[in-house]
Amino acid sequence: MKIGIFAGGGESTLEEAVERIVQAERDGFASAWLANIFALDALTVLALAGRETSRIELGTAVVPTYPRHPHSLAQQAATVNAACGGRLSLGIGRSHKLVIEDMLGLTYDKPIGHMRDYLEVLRSLSDTGNCAYKGDQYTVNAPLQVEEGAGFGLFVGALMPRMLELCGQLCEGTLTWMSGPKHLEKNIAPVLNAAASAAGRPAPRVIASLPICVTSDEARAREEAARLFTIYGSLPVYRACMDEEGADGPADLALVGDARQVKEAINRVRDAGATDFYPAVFPSGVEGEDSERASYDLMASLGGKV
Repeated sequence: MKIGIFAGGGESTLEEAVERIVQAERDGFASAWLANIFALDALTVLALAGRETSRIELGTAVVPTYPRHPHSLAQQAATVNAACGGRLSLGIGRSHKLVIEDMLGLTYDKPIGHMRDYLEVLRSLSDTGNCAYKGDQYTVNAPLQVEEGAGFGLFVGALMPRMLELCGQLCEGTLTWMSGPKHLEKNIAPVLNAAASAAGRPAPRVIASLPICVTSDEARAREEAARLFTIYGSLPVYRACMDEEGADGPADLALVGDARQVKEAINRVRDAGATDFYPAVFPSGVEGEDSERASYDLMASLGGKV
């Protein structure tokens, strides 16, 4: 299993965001992932980081689809892929009704049909530089002339069966968040692998992410995780993942404990079918304890894989 790092969601300066990725490459991580939420544009950051790095995989986890036309996103992704020498992995997702409808005023409608159309357009433009597609929600007849950026990796934040099947048919893999080992082993990996096999595609990647904290006080750290990640317990798709795992809330899914315990927990994620893991490091809340540094150092010590 390859080990990456969650490099943030834009809650820093542009210079800091780029330097964090540059440092991750120096420290041996296999990949660096950025969320695209309400701050820095993730793809722009990755384009800049791509000019300062040479090896590390650069990914979005994830860019919401509803606010962007798929041709426009393909154009930006191909340009970023050219900037980083072919190392871009474009992760996309539907986001949530709370964001798309309540905050942005768009329609959060027909998610499976929307994503199928979106992926068909992205897949065609990435693979061939042209698209002639008529779907229920998107009709696109247009080229994309960014040849040096062709072939960017395509991933979906897919957690439930129908979306995983679609992902297996059209993508290189899935990106998961708040999906623990039980859910990965029972519901994620088998559905995704079966769909890819039926479509004649290569074995897909399962790129998993969970909160981690190396700490001397597990109970206090779980209290902090409950506070920091509380919103995910109320979002329907993540709540469903937690129910499958038998978890009361996000704190139960966090990988928490001393370095040995956290490493063992990461190994359980690997054994459940994850091909890649990138942690979301969080502070323990214990006074005087630099748990974020301890967590980062543990991940760096793994040399990019376990």
